[in-house]
Amino acid sequence: MMNFGDAIAALKAGKRVARAGWNGKGMFLFLVGGSTFTVNREPLMSILGEGTQVQYHAHIDMKTAQGYVVPWLASQADMLSEDWELVE
Repeated sequence: MMNFGDAIAALKAGKRVARAGWNGKGMFLFLVGGSTFTVNREPLMSILGEGTQVQYHAHIDMKTAQGYVVPWLASQADMLSEDWELVE
């Protein structure tokens, strides 16, 4: 088991992590590196214009138990927990 700092270090090393206390099967976090892409679909075409270069900053995503990938933000409980583990 790891604390939150250890989990962040593991993410930065390219590992996947999860909390032992999460109920959903197959849930885990992973780090998405920063990237650049060209706007080519809505809703960004209406907001930024087609062809605009967008810079995405590195961030953490979660694969949910339903198989979706969503942006993730840590709760207070997540940050203070000591039940983080590596996911293979």
